[in-house]
Formats: sequence, structure tokens, C-alpha cells
Amino acid sequence: MQNRFELSIIIPLLNENDSLVPLYEWIVKAMNGKTTSYEVIFIDDGSTDGSWETITSLAKDYPEISGIRFSQNYGKSQALHAGFEAAKKEFVATLDADLQDSPEELPEMIHTLQSQGLDLISGWKKKRFDSVLFKNLPSKLFNWAARKVSGIPLHDFNCGIKVYRREVIKTIDVNGEMHRYLPVLASQQGFHKIGEQIVQHQARQFGQTKFGADRFFKGFLDLITLWFVNRFGKRPMHFFGLWGSIMLLIGFSFTLYLGLDKLFFDINARLITQRPEFYIALTLMLLGSQFFIAGFLGELVMRNARQTKRYHVKETV
Repeated sequence: MQNRFELSIIIPLLNENDSLVPLYEWIVKAMNGKTTSYEVIFIDDGSTDGSWETITSLAKDYPEISGIRFSQNYGKSQALHAGFEAAKKEFVATLDADLQDSPEELPEMIHTLQSQGLDLISGWKKKRFDSVLFKNLPSKLFNWAARKVSGIPLHDFNCGIKVYRREVIKTIDVNGEMHRYLPVLASQQGFHKIGEQIVQHQARQFGQTKFGADRFFKGFLDLITLWFVNRFGKRPMHFFGLWGSIMLLIGFSFTLYLGLDKLFFDINARLITQRPEFYIALTLMLLGSQFFIAGFLGELVMRNARQTKRYHVKETV
């Protein structure tokens, strides 16, 4: 028999009004007899279809429901950031609001997390019901690249259903489109015990997918950013200073060679400014200096950085 647990369920959403009541009823059924207490936190990311009115109505009838409403659409990462701040229970789960994630998976995922001593566990939608060309193939490409860059052997980094220990979500900072790589962010903060569990993927019943070409390219850019920040973010001078030094050294060597050649070996040769090596040297020294400046600025930014919210909460229930 599995132990009971306390759970915060965070549900970011955008224009999912038709799914909210069925989703909550599904959660109640899944949590029945499994938890000592749970809370459901809906984050309305600027919906225009009446989703907030539905959340408000549910919150009046059911005390375990709360809601956060953004003044406009800020993105899923900011919605998760707000939800993570509001979560109070021992374990924290994330679900998508489109009914494609089953809340019935959560008790088993929490049991696995507890029994294996994991920091977080991610779902793996091994069999999907999405478009093969426009969603499944890009998703596989993303996951392959993320595995190579991060070294974390997950098959579905962007799966909406995940379970975390509370200390994990209180530590990581989600921004940009980084919600795709939450396990990577957790690993960077020292939470290396990351597991995966196969979950059932449900076909979308209402609305349309939010996945598009813009997210495809943003995801790759964020993956590159993640790799760079993971490697050099704590000490940017290690990257910029290294390449700046190399460029300055090469540029200075060219300049020294040109000067010595003109003064001692070929006095009657053309002017230094008429030789292409001079402009190569000048360019390298300018680039090297700029890299050094970028490194110093990066160090100053890192030392003076402050955690700031990148969204505006319009109201809560």
C-alpha cells in the first residue's frame, strides 16, 4: 500500500475554458484516497475565452483551488514561475490543461520518486497522438539534442506532466522558453537524481495546439543558450577572456612582425598601412579588446544580478 502524500498541482493555461471543469473532476477522482491534502493552482496566462471566469467559479466552490491571472500572455515559463512560487505542499506536480496529461499517473509517479529517492520524475509520452510531421518529429529532434547537450538520459524533456520535491522548484529559476528544459535547470542546481516514467498520452479534446514554427526555433535557441550558460554563465570571463587573449596575442604578433620587418629587414618595403597583415592585426586586437570588455561586463552583471519577476499578476483567487 502506497503512503499518502501532500501535493500541489500547477496547471498553466491559455484559452482552455472547455477543459477546466473536466480536468478538475479528473483530478478529484485521481486524488481520492491517495493524498492527505492537495491544492490545484491554475495560472491563466492571458486567456480571452472565459477561462478566468471558470477558475473563479471553481475556486468559490472548492477551497483547494486557487488561481493566478496574468494581465497578458507572458508564456508558459512565467506561468510556471508564478505557480512554483505559490506552491506550498511537499510534492509539486505540473499538468497541462488540455486533458492530454492524465492526473491518474501522479500517485504512481510520486511513489516512484519516493521509493527511488529521486529529486524529480518526468513523464515520457512514448506513444503520441499528435501530428507526426509538425510535432512528433520536431519533439524527437529537440529531445535528442537536449540529451546530447545536458547528458541527462530523458526521452521527453518537454512532457507537461512532472513531479518535483518542493525544494527543487523553490530553487530553479524558469525564464524565456526554458520550461522545455526544467530537468536541465534542476540538474544545474545540484538536483541530479532525475527519473522518467512512461505515461499515457491522451488525444486533444478541445481547442488547438499552441505548438508552432516559432516555438520550434525558440526551442533550439534556448537550448544553445542553456549550453552556453551552463558552461560559462558563472564565470563569463573564462570564455570571453580566453578568446580575447588569443585574438590579442595573434594581433600583437602580427604587429610586432610588421614593425621588425620594416625597421630591420626590409627598410625600403611599402608602408605598413599598405600591407593586408596590418588590417588583420588591427581587427584581431579590436575584437580581442571587445571580448575582454564583454567578459568584464558579464562578471559585473553576474555579481549584481537580482532575481526579478518578468510578469504582472492582474488578480488572484
